[in-house]
Amino acid sequence: MSGAITESTFSFKGQINEYNGKVRDVYTLENGLLVMVASDRISAFDHILPKGIPHKGQVLNQVATMFLEATKDIVPNWLLATPDPSVAIGHACDPIRVEMVIRGYMSGHAAREYKAGKRELCGVPMPEGMKENDKFPVPIITPATKAEEGHDEDISREDIIERGIVSEAVYLKLEEYTRALFQRGTEMAAKQGLILVDTKYEFGMRNGEVVLIDEIHTPDSSRYFYAEGYQERQEANMPQKQLSKEFVRQWLIENGFQGLQGQVMPVMPDDFVSIVTDRYVELYEKITGNKFEKADTSDITTRIQTNVDHYLEKM
Repeated sequence: MSGAITESTFSFKGQINEYNGKVRDVYTLENGLLVMVASDRISAFDHILPKGIPHKGQVLNQVATMFLEATKDIVPNWLLATPDPSVAIGHACDPIRVEMVIRGYMSGHAAREYKAGKRELCGVPMPEGMKENDKFPVPIITPATKAEEGHDEDISREDIIERGIVSEAVYLKLEEYTRALFQRGTEMAAKQGLILVDTKYEFGMRNGEVVLIDEIHTPDSSRYFYAEGYQERQEANMPQKQLSKEFVRQWLIENGFQGLQGQVMPVMPDDFVSIVTDRYVELYEKITGNKFEKADTSDITTRIQTNVDHYLEKM
């Protein structure tokens, strides 16, 4: 099996800080830039799984940067360059501690809440009579607080403003950008025979301006259905064919893990790890329309260090 990068301890020119997220490792440089390394770690239910997924970081980085380039006419973003298949470099921003989740369909967390009898999510009503994977009449925005660790929590627009997380004016701008980005992502997915089901966006502030940060429209932050056969599967009460991380969550559920206290994380067998890699590659090729070119993984850390150093030296 190809190598996977599950941890990084890089040292870049001018580095003043390092932050290790669930999937990405972020290095802050003294010149106001960030080096974001997309690892091959995979998380579900807010827990990092023990094994890395080869080429996953490359897929995430290349899908995210493609969409950042394709949406910079809608909202300014942090990205400057991608000197390595698994690395993005851009401007450091002050992150807004809210994830802007937008849902076009009754799936995932929304479906689980709906099945539990709830008809409101983050202060937003959900219509009666819906079933899992039905399309909402209008996409709903269901924000979540961005936790430093542990579970992110649902939060309403009113609570965000009342707590002073952002001003009402900034929040309304976040909603405006979220809807416009989701519309662009929906249109791009449709051209590839996919449905963008739900996703999340993260924003920051730079020079007093709202800026799109982190990844967008990747299989870690989004859910996609295949458009072909969607309606037939709904009418037959069949599961939808999808490209997302949900199948990993389902595998964990089947093996007795949902991130709850006392539950033991199962170890993924190598054959399942290979399946996960294939699914990520499939999404890349499906969403971009391009063949995925696997980068050399024989010595990933040296490759990344060399490529980033070369880029920074040229600045």
